[in-house]
Amino acid sequence: MIPDLSVLWVIFFVLLITTLVNVLLFKPLLAVMQKREGAVKSARALAESAAARAEQASQEFEARTKAARDEVYLQMDAARRAAEAERATLLDAAREQATAAGQKAAAELEADTAAARARIDRDVDGLAETIAGRVLGRTV
Repeated sequence: MIPDLSVLWVIFFVLLITTLVNVLLFKPLLAVMQKREGAVKSARALAESAAARAEQASQEFEARTKAARDEVYLQMDAARRAAEAERATLLDAAREQATAAGQKAAAELEADTAAARARIDRDVDGLAETIAGRVLGRTV
C-alpha cells in the first residue's frame, strides 16, 4: 500500500519546522547561553584575581604595619633607656649635692658649737665673778 500524500506533507512540514526552530530559536539561544557562561567564567576569574591581589596587598600592609610598629617600639625603648640614664645621672647629682650640703651644714654646726664654747669659756670667769659678787654682796 502506498501511503497517502498527506503523510508526506506532514513529514515535510515537521522537518521544515524542526529546521526553522533549530536555526531561528535554538542556535541563537544556545549562543547567548554560551556567551553568558563565558562572561560568568571571565567574571569569576577576575574576581579570584582581585581577591588574590587584595590578599597580597593585605599581607603587605600587615608586614609594613608590623615593621613600623617594631620601629616605634625600638625608638620608645631607646628613649626609655635614655630617660633612665638621665634620671640616674640626676639622682647621683642630687645625692652628691645633698651629701655636700649635709657635710657643709655639719661643718658649720661644728664651727658654731666651737665658737659658742669658746665664748662660754671666755665669759665664764666674768659671769662667775659677777655671780659670786652678788651672792656674797661684795666684789670678788
